[in-house]
Amino acid sequence: MIKTTALLLKTVRFEHTAFALPFALASAFVASNGWPRGWVLLWILVAMVGARTTAMAFNRIADLHYDRANPRTADRALVTGALRARQLWVALICSAAAYFLAAGMLNRLTLALSPFALAALLGYSYTKRFTVWTHWILGLCLGLAPIGAWIAVRGRLDPPPIILGLAVTVWTAGFDIIYACQDVEFDRTRKLFSIPARWGVRRALVISTANHFATFWLLALFGQVAQLGWLYFAGVVLLVPLIWWEHHVVRPTDLSRAEIASFFTNGVFSIVLFLFAAADVVYISSRMRI
Repeated sequence: MIKTTALLLKTVRFEHTAFALPFALASAFVASNGWPRGWVLLWILVAMVGARTTAMAFNRIADLHYDRANPRTADRALVTGALRARQLWVALICSAAAYFLAAGMLNRLTLALSPFALAALLGYSYTKRFTVWTHWILGLCLGLAPIGAWIAVRGRLDPPPIILGLAVTVWTAGFDIIYACQDVEFDRTRKLFSIPARWGVRRALVISTANHFATFWLLALFGQVAQLGWLYFAGVVLLVPLIWWEHHVVRPTDLSRAEIASFFTNGVFSIVLFLFAAADVVYISSRMRI
């Protein structure tokens, strides 16, 4: 049981929950003007983990045919047989049930919108088969996280989470394009769609950089619209060297650090942004009480 659980967590890349979850938490803190209520925070966490696990499990099942053919993914547990598809289906059903339970425990609007959000997450798995916009569709899926968290807290949708959701969309597209550079030849052979496969690695990296420029502009706009303070903006400025490093270490002629640039760097990015955003709203709320 322990071995199977470990394989499941590795298969769905559980650690990559660090991408969308911090943005959801940042949105929840801003929407609450400080610390969210404990039970709201708990169910947001359950919803986020449940939704992402469901999406990743489905993605692994949907892409099994391609993962078997791609040398880069040939060691995945589902490909080698260390994990069976039915085990992944059980994990998918359980995580989806947890997601819908959490949505129902939050409020009526989150429950009403939850099937549409999950449909988007599952539908993403097939987008690489027909559109180069797959990177931005993935970004949109992650961008739903701060929007959903805001609705969970306030029971309505306002402009700030939409702007933050757009920031997450272009941020995700930026690093997903870098990640996709590793599979250019495979994608072309299998007639799969991606920016690197369509335009080449060099142009893809330029497009990735443009997306990350847009990310910082949208993060600054979010801070203004949400009326955040200097702590938040300091955090945004602090993240500039991190993204610079990400683009500096990945070259058209050297993609050896594409995965660490895509995943580790951006995991740190989202966590740091959450910490500064949360610290900012907690600080502001404490000053207002004095």
